[in-house]
Amino acid sequence: MEGEDSIEEDIVDDDDDILDEHMLDSTSAAIITKHPQANSPLAVSNGQSISAQHIVTEEQTGLRVDKLAAKVFTEFSRAQLQGWINEDKLLVDGISQKPKYRVKAGETLSLSATLEQHGEDLPENIPLDIIFEDETVLVINKPVGMVVHPGAGNWTGTLVNALLYHYPEQQHLPRAGLVHRIDKDTSGLLLIAKTKIAQLDLTNQLKDKSVYRHYQCVVAGSAESLMRHRHINEPIGRHRSMRTKMTVTDQGREAMTHLIKITALNDSYCLVDVKLETGRTHQIRVHLSHVGHPLVGDKVYGGRRQLRAGLTEAQRAAIIGFPRQALHAYTLGFVHPVSGENIEVTAPLPSDIETLITILQDKE
Repeated sequence: MEGEDSIEEDIVDDDDDILDEHMLDSTSAAIITKHPQANSPLAVSNGQSISAQHIVTEEQTGLRVDKLAAKVFTEFSRAQLQGWINEDKLLVDGISQKPKYRVKAGETLSLSATLEQHGEDLPENIPLDIIFEDETVLVINKPVGMVVHPGAGNWTGTLVNALLYHYPEQQHLPRAGLVHRIDKDTSGLLLIAKTKIAQLDLTNQLKDKSVYRHYQCVVAGSAESLMRHRHINEPIGRHRSMRTKMTVTDQGREAMTHLIKITALNDSYCLVDVKLETGRTHQIRVHLSHVGHPLVGDKVYGGRRQLRAGLTEAQRAAIIGFPRQALHAYTLGFVHPVSGENIEVTAPLPSDIETLITILQDKE
């Protein structure tokens, strides 16, 4: 996918970034606790009738009805609630109001609606490699070649389609519960929420860096040279002339990448453990290419710069023929949104990267 086919595809499938704020309605993300006067938890199954009420308190006087609804009916997105207000399914003292209506103490918000699927994405029977699961959170090991969610050129066969098949109750969640994403040709761990409250909590954790993500990648360059770039702090933005690419630019957003472990595979290639402090589009690939050490297989940011002197014929063929960036999200840590427990999960390197490493280590 790596951004060469369409700008749309590149934008929606970032290397590892929090999903767009409008997708998750993060304007209400800071308030995820239920008000004691709201009838919560509410029904959240697709097609099920919803009936709930909330009495406006003195402290809530003057709030817009759509904003208050997002605070007290936390199982639903703000976009859903605004739609119900406009459709007269969320009333104030039995009267239809505009979303910008300012509520008064003692008024009653009454919600009566049928929960519909959040989007038009269809379920597909695609197997999932589940690494961790409980009633609130799911972590999967995404294979190479799977797009995370539908977009231009990839309307089927995505992780979202798979989630909707195996977890049909996720239909009411934005992007079926996705919290962040990794690129089509990057393998590894993805964090998925199974409730709206968990999705908002985990999104906030990504923003405040409570979630940590470690990657492994095969990089062109000696260990000695890479050691000079242990901490890369360079802003990243979209390329001015090639809009499907990202680049280091003063007009970009802050981006920090840490090389936490560098293992020499031979004199010219290394296996590098990377920790992301931020999550910009294609961040690892852009930063390492910027300092002269592109990832093996990265045709967008590496090209022929992946090839170094002293390679055997087998090594040269393996590098030229590697079909994707050699990048794998192998560790994911987060604070459980319900128990508060620190959770860490890992996924081993996939076989294609393991084979590449073996070839690069072979001295013959």
